[in-house]
Amino acid sequence: MQLYASGEVTIRMRYAALAPVIGALLLLWLEPNVAAGRSPRLPNIVIIYIDDMGYADIGPFGAKGYTTSNLDRMAAEGTKFTSFYSAQAVCSASRAALMTGCYSNRVGIPGALGPHAKIGISDKEVTLAQLCKQKNYATAIYGKWHLGDAPQFLPTRHGFDEYFGLPYSNDMWPYHPTTKFPPLPLIDQETIVNPNVDDAAQNQLTTQYTEHAVSFIERNKDRPFFLYVPHTMVHVPLHVSDKFRGKTTRGLFGDCVEEVDWSVGQILGAIQKNGLDDNTFVFFCSDNGPWLCYGDNAGSAYPLREGKGTSWDGGVREPTLMRWPGHIPAGKSCDEPLMTIDIFPTVAKLIGATLPDHKIDGLDISDLITGKCGKSPHEVLYFYYNANDLEALRSGKWKLELARKYRSLNGRPGGHGGLPAKYDILTIKQPELYDLDIDPGQKNDIAGQNPEILAKLIAYADKAREELGDGLTGSQGTERREPGRIAAR
Repeated sequence: MQLYASGEVTIRMRYAALAPVIGALLLLWLEPNVAAGRSPRLPNIVIIYIDDMGYADIGPFGAKGYTTSNLDRMAAEGTKFTSFYSAQAVCSASRAALMTGCYSNRVGIPGALGPHAKIGISDKEVTLAQLCKQKNYATAIYGKWHLGDAPQFLPTRHGFDEYFGLPYSNDMWPYHPTTKFPPLPLIDQETIVNPNVDDAAQNQLTTQYTEHAVSFIERNKDRPFFLYVPHTMVHVPLHVSDKFRGKTTRGLFGDCVEEVDWSVGQILGAIQKNGLDDNTFVFFCSDNGPWLCYGDNAGSAYPLREGKGTSWDGGVREPTLMRWPGHIPAGKSCDEPLMTIDIFPTVAKLIGATLPDHKIDGLDISDLITGKCGKSPHEVLYFYYNANDLEALRSGKWKLELARKYRSLNGRPGGHGGLPAKYDILTIKQPELYDLDIDPGQKNDIAGQNPEILAKLIAYADKAREELGDGLTGSQGTERREPGRIAAR
């Protein structure tokens, strides 16, 4: 008995000594989040979307006259995407594509919606926020919405728990130099908290959006969240807080970019502070290229051709960064052709959400951005403009510019001090073909030397016209959906 009791004590002592080792091995076998003392959770999604930022407007893409240390850090800790496109070179259309994963003309949102627009995003569409709601995400948008300003179109009716920002562009106000608009409202949820956002109020917008974003992260650190920060800047009229005013050699534009970079740093800092770095996918992009007619108040698309309002690469190819430590490779660059429509299905894959029953145009790029494969899943990307004009397409290294008219400064400089220079209207008389690998500035049309490539791409264009329509050729399209509409009174 005594010997048995002594042996039992010895066994207990040995077990006690081994228990920490056994426990550690068990925890390693379990889900990493459980090992860290948390319930398993889905990745957070953060989208930072800049307005009218050109291809060369941040440090990782060659900006000059100011610094973007936080975006430089994001590029070093993530991947830079050098052939990432917006779906259209204008505000509302670009945002509709990002939010729905569809070409904007498929969902009936062309151009830039003005104040009191009679259309907006349809309640039959599924937004990124509604996609995340399938998995009980907290959702918020702080910034510019621009998918309709009637109550039925506001973000809180389309999957967002929280909204603070402007319903449309900040130049749509009474003081616009060329067009008089009604007062510009600032909205919190669905309540107008400032009916007339003046210069002083605009100076604070970047700071206010950032403070809301940081607070949202703090309040939702223990559950998955989707945070969308579509900044008002760097769209004209440019506005910046006193803490950044006069800080750069690039003038007001550089000051505004540095404040946006500060905002990125605050958001990344809040993610890191709350231990969410390894569980948060951050996507940084712009809605379209620079508004070149505003000259010193606009950015640069160098070395690309043209800017906002055109389907040349300077209008639709965006400075894009993605960061997710442990998942997205650090310090890498990817030149595969991708588009904002791809974010929707990619997020669905990352969080295990179900895609809508209706057709979307984006493709899941999760394997590409995480380095598991090296090729874009797209055979072709389309670029529409105006109401529904098919203007260009990209396939691999090839860019086809279709016959059309487009606006250009035609070699002249832009305006000064917030006033625009006048554009010329130029004409492409027949389709032009460019090899973007050797000619990113689209200077040398090589359509005549590549008849087979030209014919292949024109066949792609014909397919798009049949499905999505084309105002330039009169095609109506068979698979376009209606936008939301305000009921006639």
